[in-house]
Amino acid sequence: MFYLFVELSDQFPVLNVFRYITFRTGGAIMTALLVVFLFGPGLINLLRVRQGRGQPIRSDGPQGHLLTKQGTPTMGGLMILLGVGVATILWANLANKYVWIVLAVTLAFGLIGFIDDFLKVTKRSTGGFSGKIKLALELIVAGIATYSIMMIGEAGFSSSLAVPFFKDVLIDLGPLFIVLGVFVIAGAGNAVNLTDGLDGLAIVPVMIAAGAFGVISYLVGNAIFADYLQIHFVQGTGELAVVCGALVGAGLGFLWFNAPPAMIFMGDTGSLALGGALGTIAVATKHEIVLAIVGGLFVLETLSVIVQVLSYKLTGKRVFRMAPLHHHFEQKGWAEATVVVRFWIISVVLALIGLSTLKLR
Repeated sequence: MFYLFVELSDQFPVLNVFRYITFRTGGAIMTALLVVFLFGPGLINLLRVRQGRGQPIRSDGPQGHLLTKQGTPTMGGLMILLGVGVATILWANLANKYVWIVLAVTLAFGLIGFIDDFLKVTKRSTGGFSGKIKLALELIVAGIATYSIMMIGEAGFSSSLAVPFFKDVLIDLGPLFIVLGVFVIAGAGNAVNLTDGLDGLAIVPVMIAAGAFGVISYLVGNAIFADYLQIHFVQGTGELAVVCGALVGAGLGFLWFNAPPAMIFMGDTGSLALGGALGTIAVATKHEIVLAIVGGLFVLETLSVIVQVLSYKLTGKRVFRMAPLHHHFEQKGWAEATVVVRFWIISVVLALIGLSTLKLR
């Protein structure tokens, strides 16, 4: 649509609105939302028939889940991927390489998650396929994406880490930037995956983070705004606001079906893809550290698992009643809806703190 209507804008001046990223971002939100609404019910019915008993529920998880969540189909991430893919292709400037890199990582991580979900459903096991193979594939995809981002940008700058709150601080990591990028992208994918354990818990923080990075992408990719805010200008990244809009729209559509009690789970198909997309956008916009703030909820969930495992292996004792963190509060007696809404509130606060770094320099 960008190419079609911009070409016609000389004859029809009203079509000049398609030149504006803000307009196309709004279009991407509505398109992704509409696609999920249209195809969601059919996909849910198809997956319910194909999967039979739905996603296998962990026997070592909260016992209530064995009753309330049994039989719910998984792989709902497919509808998210469909919405994001269609909206991005329709509304984004497809000459922009950053768009293709983010879209490629999103689809690749989604495919990895889909294979894992498929094996879980067919084998009736919560294990999926080998964790080492899964992680290796994620690292390869993330490494290729980071290298591609480095090749697009200016030498020296593209391999540097920007530090928030300091306008002139750039740490040139050289080839080690690939290690950082891999850690951020793969880490974000798995962090969202760990957070996805309750109805609606993961998708809303993802939308909040995507909205925040939509703003960040637009400002970082605009030379005037970047100069005013004294943040590092990265040419071309403004177009990623359209992708962020697609993530928000698809997330809203999915939440309609994932709201308690969930009709479908996103599964690894969705959680890995969404986390990978956020991580890649953060690397492209030079806001890797800000992602840790905006997505602080995902960081806390991941740290809770790491602390729990290390504590149990070293001392034989558990720090939390159950990990990830949301299960700890469930075990303390919090209702599922209470945990979910309070975690949403935390996500909003962290996103506002992350956005404040744009001005506090």
